[in-house]
Amino acid sequence: MRTLVPALLTGAVCLWFSTPAPAQTPVLRVLAGNGVKYVLNDVRAEAERAVGRPMSIDYSTSVTLKKRIEAGEPFDVTIIATDSIADLTKQGKTASGGQGVARAGVGLGARAGTPKVNIATPDAFKQAMLKAKSVALTVDGASRSTTEKAFERMGIMDAMRPKIKMYPAGRAPEGVANGEAEYILTLISEIAPVKGLQFMGPLPSGFQQYTTMAAAVSTNSKNSAAAKALLEFLKGPATTQAIKKNGMERAE
Repeated sequence: MRTLVPALLTGAVCLWFSTPAPAQTPVLRVLAGNGVKYVLNDVRAEAERAVGRPMSIDYSTSVTLKKRIEAGEPFDVTIIATDSIADLTKQGKTASGGQGVARAGVGLGARAGTPKVNIATPDAFKQAMLKAKSVALTVDGASRSTTEKAFERMGIMDAMRPKIKMYPAGRAPEGVANGEAEYILTLISEIAPVKGLQFMGPLPSGFQQYTTMAAAVSTNSKNSAAAKALLEFLKGPATTQAIKKNGMERAE
């Protein structure tokens, strides 16, 4: 009887260790542009329920993410600028030309509490920029070319060049919020929802350009059903509400 009890215990321990662990649900890997960061943050929990699994979301600029995808980085869904999606589709990296999600124009932001500045007309925008001490831009951000074209058209590029502070992806809003730069020119969706920033207004008519973000599934995704479910979710009312809340518009 004394030898039987240890034997039974040993058998139970071996059985416990030999029982297969429950399989974990694969994570849906998403590479998304900073322009849709706050939209996705708002709907993330609901989106994960819709696709039936957790999501890993990595944010950066569309240019940076496109380069990473071209270099072979694995992903299931990417949500970046439409021109980048078009190139990736031609290369066979994404399964289609992409599904439009939202678009955003370029706007001016400043540290919270800064006195409001008028940029409603081209002349008002020009005077505000000439009076500015510094302006933050993102090195490879979608809004940089729009901003620099506006400066060129107003004939103030030479005057603005010493004032421009270039930041890596995702750092420009923080730089303005903590006082490193006076203003930021970037997508409105990267200003309006950011704590510590104040949205001053959109670029005036004639200078404004919109960046449209589209979603596409990787041709190498091992979670294609869940990836397609995410694209379907992005068409829904929860996403529409988050898009409006964060200074964007539905893509046409």
